[in-house]
Amino acid sequence: MSDKNENTPDPETTTPAPEAVVESPKPSASTEATEVEDEVPAMSDSFSPEDLDSYSSDEDEEDDDERLDAADAWNQEQVEVEEPPPPPSTDLLQIASAEIPSFRALRDARSLVFETKQNLEAFEKQVAALGESGEEGRRRGLGTWVLGDYEESAKLLTGFESDPVASFTRAKALMSLQKYSEAEQVYSRLSTEYPDLSPPRAGQIEARFLAAMAKGDEEAARSELAAALDGASPEFTESAEGHYLAARRDELDHDLESALDHYKASMEADPSLRENLFHGAYLAERCGLDQMAVELYELLVRQLPIDANVLMNLGVLYEDMGRDQEAAACYDVVQRSKPTEDRVRLYLNDAIAAMDMYYDEDRERKEDRLNQILRIPITDFELSVRARNCLNKMDINVLGDLVRRTEQELLSFKNFGETSLTEIKEILHSKGLRLGMPRDEAVASVEVHTNRTYTGEKADIYNKPISHLQLSIRARRTVEALGCLTIGDIMKHSSDELLGMPNFGITSLQELKGALSQISLKLRGE
Repeated sequence: MSDKNENTPDPETTTPAPEAVVESPKPSASTEATEVEDEVPAMSDSFSPEDLDSYSSDEDEEDDDERLDAADAWNQEQVEVEEPPPPPSTDLLQIASAEIPSFRALRDARSLVFETKQNLEAFEKQVAALGESGEEGRRRGLGTWVLGDYEESAKLLTGFESDPVASFTRAKALMSLQKYSEAEQVYSRLSTEYPDLSPPRAGQIEARFLAAMAKGDEEAARSELAAALDGASPEFTESAEGHYLAARRDELDHDLESALDHYKASMEADPSLRENLFHGAYLAERCGLDQMAVELYELLVRQLPIDANVLMNLGVLYEDMGRDQEAAACYDVVQRSKPTEDRVRLYLNDAIAAMDMYYDEDRERKEDRLNQILRIPITDFELSVRARNCLNKMDINVLGDLVRRTEQELLSFKNFGETSLTEIKEILHSKGLRLGMPRDEAVASVEVHTNRTYTGEKADIYNKPISHLQLSIRARRTVEALGCLTIGDIMKHSSDELLGMPNFGITSLQELKGALSQISLKLRGE
């Protein structure tokens, strides 16, 4: 099914409730996937005033060196100093007091917030308790971004242009709100201040690109993107963001093979770049590379919080591959976070129906096997006269009648004692049954008792059911009474054993031998 969500979820998009988090885990062709709430991803992963020394007021001849150091720190994700100071508190779940050194730290804290329901509720209370101005306003703005309230976040962070973490977070919020022109202005300022860093530059390029796409001018968007990449530095071109943007350009040029190569290179450079994983997965689907698409979507769902549209697309892929249980798990997660979404409910019901179809076929096979045993006549077994007479008077004619009775019921009947009870128990035990056994338990017990799989040269023939021989009712009932359910089971018995069974004579024996000879088989000892 190709009916997927093509729009990109924002890397920091609004998310299902915390119970929607999964660790690993076919609708009809006429149905459509749910629309993406936040179509545009924000691209950058980190923006740190510590890395950038942005709070220094010294603008001297060492500025260029400092920026080069910052670029190195970006790539290495840490600044190497001779004597590093004690690390500050990184418990960003305490948004009201924790130090927030970078956007990456904020993003990583978001995963912790959505890890459990308790974390989410505690974080929401802290954010709600913060003021809307000054330092508390800044922290509240960062906290509302974590919670997915992008409108509030963008508003609260407006007055903190001198704070690169706040500015970068605001740009991400604006991208999520599809306010590309406003986001581009913030990214442009950050790119000017930190020209050696890829993320703000990439955000600026993508904001312009998506603004043109939003106007429906694909050619202008493609030209804008191509020109920006042509003028980019080699360092930017080889960055995760650079490869991602190159892939978007190649898709517009219909060079899908090159686009896939760029998506792969971006993933290798930074496997946490969500928009790259999403677009790479979607393109892989279009190219028929379902396994690659599944792997990319699975990388996405391991990153908290999980985007509902990613789960929907992954669920559809699972259904295409016949993995209906995993598909149902994806849809169930989305439905629990969006209980009023009719389309999600439809997808979930389709997946469950497919699961039930396979389950019912398997259940039917097991039920047939049990029924074969339950209809075996009591007269086929060696019983004492007393026990046989008692069973006749109780109208117990087949094993199925016997299984439905309890020990107390049998013992309460006149002349039916412990000896007769022992006989009955032995008969039932030989078939994997017991008195008073519930049907579901009987199905499972018989399956285990009779589940014999043959291997070797003639395994295909030996594992065929006895119905394959097309025997008469009398002959079939006899071999069933011996516990034979497959041709291989019959091969374990000799002619003398069969002739010793009630109502099985020479005619039935010859019929059985003839059926076996047609498939080049013989009874044991012949």
